[in-house]
Amino acid sequence: MNIKIKSENFSFYYDEVKALKNVSMDIIKNKVIGIIGPSGCGKSTFLRSINRMNDLIQGARCEGTLMIDGKDIYAPDIDVVRIRRQIGMVFQKSNPFPKSIFDNVAYGLRINGVKDKDYIHHKVEKSLKDAALWSEVENRLSKSAFDLSGGQQQRLCIARALAVEPEVLLMDEPASALDPSSTLKIEELIQELKKKYTIIIVTHNMQQAARISDYTAFFMTGELLEYDITSKIFTKPSKKITEDYITGRFG
Repeated sequence: MNIKIKSENFSFYYDEVKALKNVSMDIIKNKVIGIIGPSGCGKSTFLRSINRMNDLIQGARCEGTLMIDGKDIYAPDIDVVRIRRQIGMVFQKSNPFPKSIFDNVAYGLRINGVKDKDYIHHKVEKSLKDAALWSEVENRLSKSAFDLSGGQQQRLCIARALAVEPEVLLMDEPASALDPSSTLKIEELIQELKKKYTIIIVTHNMQQAARISDYTAFFMTGELLEYDITSKIFTKPSKKITEDYITGRFG
């Protein structure tokens, strides 16, 4: 079992508020991990801890360890820029830049110092193909990203994340603002992408978690209450509170 990310007694604070409480879990390479739980339970905090986005919040601090490939990403000598390059992030609301479709995907390459135009063109095309968007945009790469539909914009943001060749893809409710047809495309895309990437997705949609996740983690008030193979979580969870949440009795 190839463990990509290992969390050991990981806690996270916003000033004095303990948002995550001693979270321990192993995330296996090339699997989709669904994180579920009611609002404010720590799902997004945990997700953003993995690429150290929470560092930007004043008063944020952590305890315990969070490791990628056996390296503690909160160690004092760690290169945070390299960590963020290694870990792509896709947000709830698609956030294309006010640039062309091409320049959106090329952006990460350029800020990382890539100047070879042929290489950039190759990576843009490959990333758009990997995000299942190329056939829809190949004849309008110079057009504004804002001309795309909501679902296309979200796949563009996925392509932008893929262009810098991350190893892990974090997704914070990537389909919550999309119609059913666009949601289906994103879900199919996730199944395809896990061949190359380890994917962690926060979702409020129980059916979505059941459909696309290999493993599911149930968070509640900052604690990881249950973490197992998705089929077990949804058919025979170990804790009654997990069953109550999944069946809609609360949350």
